[in-house]
Amino acid sequence: MSLENLVEVSRYYGKNPDYVLAGGGNTSWKDGDLLYVKASGMALADVESASFVKMDRKALAKIWGKNYPAEAAERESAVLADMMAARLPGEDQKRPSVEALLHDIMPFTFVVHLHPAKINGLTCSRMGEAAMKNIFGDEAIWIPSTNPGYILSKTVKTAMDDYYTRMNKNVAIIFLQNHGVFVGADTVEHIKELYSGIMSNIALHIQREPCFSDEKRESNELSKLFAELGGEMAIFAYGGEVAALVKDCSSFKPVSSVFTPDHIVYAGSDPLFVEETDIRQGWENHVRKTGRDPKIAAVRGRGICGIGITEKAATLALDLFRDSIKVAVYSEPFGGPCFMTADKIDFINNWEVERFRSNVSGK
Repeated sequence: MSLENLVEVSRYYGKNPDYVLAGGGNTSWKDGDLLYVKASGMALADVESASFVKMDRKALAKIWGKNYPAEAAERESAVLADMMAARLPGEDQKRPSVEALLHDIMPFTFVVHLHPAKINGLTCSRMGEAAMKNIFGDEAIWIPSTNPGYILSKTVKTAMDDYYTRMNKNVAIIFLQNHGVFVGADTVEHIKELYSGIMSNIALHIQREPCFSDEKRESNELSKLFAELGGEMAIFAYGGEVAALVKDCSSFKPVSSVFTPDHIVYAGSDPLFVEETDIRQGWENHVRKTGRDPKIAAVRGRGICGIGITEKAATLALDLFRDSIKVAVYSEPFGGPCFMTADKIDFINNWEVERFRSNVSGK
């Protein structure tokens, strides 16, 4: 068990689009009193030994004995300062994942946190909790929708302690509503076994696979117009599953909001749906209402545009929106899609941590 194992398992999942897109997910390894956790903004597919922040677990443990401000921004700022102070000398140029605390409290050597679309079909569905209990029984726990950061770690800590009291063992699988899953094990091989089991068990309930075989992407008059409106780059996508979603406003409802924090970071929280004859006015009304330029714009009967400050960002917006489509489809056997609530969306949009992650990733 070593840092090399951590790099290997991180790349293993990071290079597989069924598990990871863009900079999503984080991983860690515990070596006695040390925690190695992925630095914020680093993509799992590209990590190396230097991509992990070395942290003092004793310093992290002291965080649980402190009292923090009740106001969210002040609290998260104070917790972040204490997390930064827990870095070992020489690590000051790296910023630990916001979920470092959660990684630390899981009593396993390795922890891998991912947001696969199939898993989020469950976690982002109306009957997700009941379905999770039916599929996994007492082998996993469910955490209701909770803002990331200190409050999420605290909520998970309480649930883990309750599970241990009830079951006399540590829980290795933790599903987070509208977020993803945490998996812990003492070997990389066991991590892979657990993830394989989770994916295959959920797949048994999936009713259909989304169709992207005939989806096409291009630059056209619509992408040029949206690039002009946003002052950025835009790429147009049409065909496949997209065609069915843009038939009309009602058809677009399953993807009309946002499922997870990662979708907000890369594809925005407010997809625009507009008539082709009303694009400029629709854009202006949308910006006036939300206070933000959309990263995804759907045109009735035509397709969708991914919009970003670079071609890479526009492509990622489309990729993450495609992931939203997958989540919506995979949620169907579990009661249909369940979006993040408005207060949770506002928290992510205004959270300094996610702005940092987005900026580091060049979005």
